[in-house]
Amino acid sequence: MAASRRRKRFSSALLLFIMMFLAAVVIWNVIPEMEYSPSPSRESNDSSFAENEVPEEYLSIYREAEDEYDVSWEVLAAVHRVETVFSTMDELESPVGAVGHTQFMPCSFIGWSYEGCQGKGDIDISREALTNTAAIEEHGGYGVDADNSGKADPYNIKDAVFSTANYLAANGAADGELRDALFQYNQADWYVEKVLSFSDAYENNHKPVSLPETNP
Repeated sequence: MAASRRRKRFSSALLLFIMMFLAAVVIWNVIPEMEYSPSPSRESNDSSFAENEVPEEYLSIYREAEDEYDVSWEVLAAVHRVETVFSTMDELESPVGAVGHTQFMPCSFIGWSYEGCQGKGDIDISREALTNTAAIEEHGGYGVDADNSGKADPYNIKDAVFSTANYLAANGAADGELRDALFQYNQADWYVEKVLSFSDAYENNHKPVSLPETNP
């Protein structure tokens, strides 16, 4: 009798463990899809541009960043498009905490040794602290003051593009490891493929266009 009860308890415990394990696997696979799914506003804005269209207002910035960091302007334009549809999204802040024109996690921008940086790097940090170039240098961040304003600001288009170029170059893009660098920037395979698809379209036959007018 005692042995029988022990076997039943063991079987119940094993069944519970298996159920918990399967639930964890399901959650693990679902969360990333939720995290990286494009928002409705992003999808609607994306239709404003054909696959090979690039706002002419930004071309000189992309090319300057290419010259500085040896990351092709087409890749930088593609990142900008995928992240915020060339900054036409209603808000330049994502649900997962990324900020600015090219969607940096605050800790990647200011540096991971900054106090409180852990996990995904989506800490609550003031704009003043985030844009402090001395703090960025101290903590090894990727933020760049490209317009020499004294601040490295992810909400400034030139700073944002140069910061993205800096990040990609430092993570291998300037050494032929573009896929790895893009995956580090946003850890999703679909993201890498989408950026590369737009980049190829721009390289083959990019078409400069004007940014759509916004409602006052």
